[in-house]
Amino acid sequence: MKTIAIAGTFDSKGTEYLYVKKLIESFGVKTFTIHIGVFEPAFKPDVSNREVAQAVDADINEIVRKKDRASATEILSKGIAVLLPQLYEQGKFDGILSFGGSGGTALITPAMQKLPIGVPKVMVSTMASGNTEQYVGTSDIVMIPSIVDVAGLNVISTKIFDNAVFAILGMVNYTHDIVAEKKPLVAATMFGVTTPCVTFAREYLEARGYEVLIFHATGTGGKAMENLIESGFIQGVLDLTTTEWCDEIVGGVLSAGPNRLEAAGKKGIPQVVSVGALDMVNFGAIDTVPTEFLNRNLYKHNPSVTLMRTSKDENLALGKVIAEKLNQATGATVLMLPLLGVSGIDMENQPFYGPAEDQVLFDTLRGAIDKNVVDLEEFDLHINDKLFAETAAQKLIDLMK
Repeated sequence: MKTIAIAGTFDSKGTEYLYVKKLIESFGVKTFTIHIGVFEPAFKPDVSNREVAQAVDADINEIVRKKDRASATEILSKGIAVLLPQLYEQGKFDGILSFGGSGGTALITPAMQKLPIGVPKVMVSTMASGNTEQYVGTSDIVMIPSIVDVAGLNVISTKIFDNAVFAILGMVNYTHDIVAEKKPLVAATMFGVTTPCVTFAREYLEARGYEVLIFHATGTGGKAMENLIESGFIQGVLDLTTTEWCDEIVGGVLSAGPNRLEAAGKKGIPQVVSVGALDMVNFGAIDTVPTEFLNRNLYKHNPSVTLMRTSKDENLALGKVIAEKLNQATGATVLMLPLLGVSGIDMENQPFYGPAEDQVLFDTLRGAIDKNVVDLEEFDLHINDKLFAETAAQKLIDLMK
């Protein structure tokens, strides 16, 4: 029999959680309840808030005495983030369901993120229709908008709770065991403007017995790839699209953070890196572009995405930081420069064609790369040329062998 964990604030939302608990059990599925609220729960849980607090050496009585909601939430969030993966490893549950407002969502989702990819995780939240990056991170949490606040049982909330229950029941009860040939895993980065390159490279690698995981270089994609590399899943990295550094340096919306381009180097994983889409910074709709950039070369990619061409100074900074990261590598590393353009719109008669800007990037990398650590190779090709892509793929194969 499958078991679904229900984690939440059983003190303030006991009625709602008890409704969900009974509904799950009516389908012949067991529940495993975890109380992460501050005060006494409305029903007896399987795991008390005392146990959650003890996971980080805290005393629930002291938490209650202080009457500091922010501090209490922080402690209990840290406690459940430690305890939940342990409970899963002990076989206590097969999937997890929770629901709440901004506080409840922030409390439980960091713990959900600690569970392995593939473990069913459903979060019904008032925050589900906004920016969910801080709640989902690089995990596979499914967030369902609560529509109304999670406060009481009514004609809307019960329908949403029902759907969430049906969703996680399906996730834990229906499985598809894929028997796949074990192949070396390669991580590759792609953006819309480098799709031809990465597609050629993927097809080349797959034809030679490699499995390729493509990560969309949208900030979250880069973070997810770095996490998987750190976790030891990846045998080779084809990091041809390093555009997330543009957003990190200039202030765009798709940054992967300051640790991008570090994991493969630290783990000693063979990597072939290029400068894909370093010609652009990403913003939202055109009216969201900061005023200081309105006189720059802007390109309306679609109604929700506006691109800005990187300047010479920005390419200087990009070259320095990429060299700095790659120079720290402990494994075989190749940096490939496509001298005829770094994206689908960085070529003649395209809006971001900028040979002068690209030259600053290339010159900076030539001067800053440590040739004792990184093999720097240059090609009179565009990044989306098939020859460039297949050459990159073959170089990675050579490094992995």
